Amino acid sequence: MEIPAINLKAIVLVHWLLTVWGSMVWPSVAFTWANFSVLAVGVWAIAQRDSIDAVIMFLIGMILTILTDIVHLGIFYPLGASTDLFRFSAGMTILNLLLKPISCFFVYQMYRERGGDYNINFGFPSVSRNRDAYQSIDQQDGSSTSGNPFNQTPDSKPGVRTY
Repeated sequence: MEIPAINLKAIVLVHWLLTVWGSMVWPSVAFTWANFSVLAVGVWAIAQRDSIDAVIMFLIGMILTILTDIVHLGIFYPLGASTDLFRFSAGMTILNLLLKPISCFFVYQMYRERGGDYNINFGFPSVSRNRDAYQSIDQQDGSSTSGNPFNQTPDSKPGVRTY
């Protein structure tokens, strides 16, 4: 089964609209700043179609806002919500939260399409045991025809060096 191609513009637009509707009444300012900041990184990922960094930062930001949205919903959701505007705003915030894992999946697919791999490098040095790219010093290179590595004939004397 092939995964359908979802446009990054559609993902950013849907989350922008849900964030605007969700921020109308009750969430904290931190909720609004976090979501709009991640959406700004999404606009950067749209603008630079070749950038792997923009897509991975958008993906990491989406994952982090999933966690912060859960915290904001748990802390700031009042028990006695009665107005229709509040219920609409809360519903859009919850819908935004429910759509984020699906969006993360599609953004990860875009990351892979742009040339990203499974290994995410955070810039820390690591020790690798992969030695496929190294040539053993025990093997002789087939390019030299004689056993003499300096390409001299066995009877010749070294030439005078001028400096």
